[in-house]
Amino acid sequence: MERGELTWRERGRLWVRLGIRLLLAVGIVLILRYLVPPLLSLLMPFVLALVTAWLLNPVVKGLQRRLGLSRGVLSLFLILLAFAAAGGILFGLGYSLFSEVSALLNNWEGSWNTLQTGVDAAGAWLDKLLAYLPGEVETFVNGNLDQLWSAFSGWVSSVVPMVGTWAGNFAMGVPSFVVALIVFIMAAYFITADYPHYRFLMTNRLPPEVRAFVSHVKHTALGAFAGYVRAEIIISAGVFAILLVGFLLIGQPYAVLLALALAVLDFIPIIGSGTVMVPWAVIDLLTGNWFHAVGLMVVWGIICVFRRVAEPKAVGSQTGLSPILSLISMYVGMRVGGVLGMILGPIVCLVAINVARTGIFDGLTADLALAVRDTAALLRRE
Repeated sequence: MERGELTWRERGRLWVRLGIRLLLAVGIVLILRYLVPPLLSLLMPFVLALVTAWLLNPVVKGLQRRLGLSRGVLSLFLILLAFAAAGGILFGLGYSLFSEVSALLNNWEGSWNTLQTGVDAAGAWLDKLLAYLPGEVETFVNGNLDQLWSAFSGWVSSVVPMVGTWAGNFAMGVPSFVVALIVFIMAAYFITADYPHYRFLMTNRLPPEVRAFVSHVKHTALGAFAGYVRAEIIISAGVFAILLVGFLLIGQPYAVLLALALAVLDFIPIIGSGTVMVPWAVIDLLTGNWFHAVGLMVVWGIICVFRRVAEPKAVGSQTGLSPILSLISMYVGMRVGGVLGMILGPIVCLVAINVARTGIFDGLTADLALAVRDTAALLRRE
């Protein structure tokens, strides 16, 4: 028997262990893929209520110690206060949006004339440019512009029915949303009021090792998330500085206010400052304000480069990951789960690393190493 080769009995037990681990891994993946999403969709009001209770629990405990009031009264007060604040913010945003849309509709003729003037100016500039080019190039460009306009017209024609369908579905879904909202508010109150009791019921039946493992994972995830938020705040501060300097150089009025507003937008990954600066630059091009348009695009380009260079380093330094691991986890998360995956990627990576350090995978790595040595010994046998 070669060195490192196992007996057939040992080999059988080894591959049974590896097979069981493989089946467990496949089962977990299938559960996460096919069972968890529909369960989350079904129980979403209660999941959100649990998260709300977890967030409010430290505040309720602190007020209960200082004021001596019952937990139920404090929970009801905080939930009503939170929903009143959220409702006020949503009402303010909705009112501002309605006011701006009304102002746009009232001034629609002037806005349309301005846009038409810009389009005519762009068309005249393009005609002058094409006059210096060969006739074949002019024919090619005009043909592509006609195709682009036809595609745009077809897209508009297809979008209008979709908007009507979406509006109908939205109107039909309002009663369900109202019911889910009421259930969420009631569940948030009940869980917050009895949060210590429910927490005791969930953790009391767990073995001490499992409780310690869950606590370790929770603290690691919270620390990684807090580090990610700190990193994004640092990056947003850098974006604010770039915007402020750029706006001052191009002579933009209200430079500080606009830089602050765009930095706040840039903090939100799904929006970003480009959603405002790029259309702004396009409008400047159409209206003939070339210097301002070029300045905006240069500032936006510097912000993009700064984010791509600084984000992995900042996230790594704040979460404890190396820059290359931060970059890999953000890229893989973005490809798997979009914007949310890009946020959760570093957190999941850090949790996986810390879970691995607890020794939970030591048995698997030892069995894999043993399987490799046994296979190599079998292959060396003559």
